[in-house]
Amino acid sequence: MKVLISGGAGYIGSTIASACLDAGITPVILDNLVTGRREFTTGRAFYPGDITDAALVDQIFADHTDITAVVHCAALIVVPDSVADPIGYYRANVTKSLEFVGHLLRNGCGRMIFSSSASIYRPDGDDFTVDEDSPLAPQSPYARTKAVCEGMFADIAATQPIRILSLRYFNPIGADPKMRTGLQLARPSHALGKMIEAWEDRRPFAITGTGWPTRDGSGIRDYIHVQDLAAAHLAALTRFDALLPESASSTAINLGTGTGVTVRELLAAFNEVVDTPITAVDTEPRPGDVAGAYTRSVRATRLLDWAPRYSLAEGIAHSLEWAAQRDQVLSATD
Repeated sequence: MKVLISGGAGYIGSTIASACLDAGITPVILDNLVTGRREFTTGRAFYPGDITDAALVDQIFADHTDITAVVHCAALIVVPDSVADPIGYYRANVTKSLEFVGHLLRNGCGRMIFSSSASIYRPDGDDFTVDEDSPLAPQSPYARTKAVCEGMFADIAATQPIRILSLRYFNPIGADPKMRTGLQLARPSHALGKMIEAWEDRRPFAITGTGWPTRDGSGIRDYIHVQDLAAAHLAALTRFDALLPESASSTAINLGTGTGVTVRELLAAFNEVVDTPITAVDTEPRPGDVAGAYTRSVRATRLLDWAPRYSLAEGIAHSLEWAAQRDQVLSATD
């Protein structure tokens, strides 16, 4: 099997590509390297360029006539940045995705796995859990781009010869356990990245938002190891036709652990892993922040025969291991 991965030089896309190689699936990478890293494409078929480049996409399919599916990971993902630059986010995530799916249709590619997000949900009730049928209420431009794309793809798949599976990620942490790839940013914006940054700088970690209606006032998330996300993609690729037979056009599956962890609980787990614990200070929420959610879905287990293998502690440990060697793996730091 051969698979085209857009955004395959990024954090999640490169981990999926590594997992494909380990499973005997050949990844073909398309990435404009706006946030991705060329180092993550070593030993892989790589086409530098944009998903809107019609001639480039046509060339990829001409060079690799045996591509059977596409994993679409190319997107901008930083919530506060999306608040500051909504036009840029809608252009990158929605407009470019629309052009990309047109190129796929022209080249006869009928299977796509879309990297979506659990940030599109409105949590049900007071326990912050959601399943695939929960109401949608995206609270940031980034989240709305994912919801718009899902709706757009469903409309396209309903009448065009393409089937689209949306995988709604919760909160990825960790790195490739073999340390081939990890977070490419030196200063990532998510909670664990900021925690590692505070630990390296020997300063308190800032909890952004402490007035949420959670059990301790901090935001709640479903932290899933990026390698478990990659394993779910492999399962989706190998089961695609069973998940979406010709009579179906699109569906969605949540990818999470099913366990809600607050930011304060994440900090406690972090301090159990590191040798020198850090303290915390309470600050105001960032633009676009929300209380959070975690999945109660069993759909991934039932349809993909998949369940997370890695613990929260392992995700933290792998993130720390990657942070310690990132600058040696990447030829230039940010």
